[in-house]
Amino acid sequence: MNILSAKNIVKRYASHTALDDVTLEIPTQSIFGLLGPNGAGKTSLIRIINQITGPDSGEIYFEGEKLTQKHIEQIGYLPEERGLYKKMEVGEQALYLAQLKGMSKAEAKSKLKYWFEKFEIDAWWNKKVEELSKGMQQKVQFIVTVLHEPKLLILDEPFSGFDPINANLIKNEILHLKKQGSTILFSTHNMGSVEELCDNIALINKSKKILDGSVKEIRKQFKSNIFEIEFSGSMMGFTNSLWTYGKLIEHTAEDGNCKALVQLAGGAKSNQLLQAVMPVAEIHSFREIVPSMNDIFIAKVNEVNPSEIIKNFTE
Repeated sequence: MNILSAKNIVKRYASHTALDDVTLEIPTQSIFGLLGPNGAGKTSLIRIINQITGPDSGEIYFEGEKLTQKHIEQIGYLPEERGLYKKMEVGEQALYLAQLKGMSKAEAKSKLKYWFEKFEIDAWWNKKVEELSKGMQQKVQFIVTVLHEPKLLILDEPFSGFDPINANLIKNEILHLKKQGSTILFSTHNMGSVEELCDNIALINKSKKILDGSVKEIRKQFKSNIFEIEFSGSMMGFTNSLWTYGKLIEHTAEDGNCKALVQLAGGAKSNQLLQAVMPVAEIHSFREIVPSMNDIFIAKVNEVNPSEIIKNFTE
């Protein structure tokens, strides 16, 4: 089942088209990556889902129902542009924002106590927001976003500004929230986080969706049958042994220690390639190079084959 469906969304601003017939499905209890370069249309789509603006055409459905104001309380939104009232006390502000989401003061205070202790910021309850570091302010905003236990969480660059320890804390909370039943729409430029966290992605470029599907299947789809082989022996002998099984793309050799990037030829299998080179080389490692999400992102946006951007293989 899909928690959210966007069907044929079009959004224009004067002479600029921000979204051009974008359709996507976000499965329930999944982490969905909304990807794209700056200006691609991601923020416009997020604003439409949050009902900050409306589409010029197309429809958004939430759990099978046309999206309306009643669904707002079931959505939590952490925007990329952070914004807390700097002169207000932290606890007072958190209570205020929680009540805007329909929580009673008593319920909000109880849950905020739990989260503030969990994130180790309970000592800052009576401090003014301006006294907090940027990272602590972001923790407060994250807490307020998830406090009312929304069915759909929209997190726009949630790790921006966090040190590695606190970024890992937020990652673990995102995974825990998914396990507890939440669905997360996750917008980021960090492709490492996409591979680590996302089940599915959609890539938008120049207002159009150009790729979507599960992360695992997309990476398989863009495989180029390229293998990295580390070995000892003669580079010339190795190259000659490839025969019709492989094409040498790049290589390094130093004092008999060699590394080669080889692409399977025709319908050759990896076992055939390995058997062909074993008589002339002592194999130390043999692994398939599968394009990362970063490779795929760059390739799709620049309209090239991912195999052309697999570089630094000797590092």
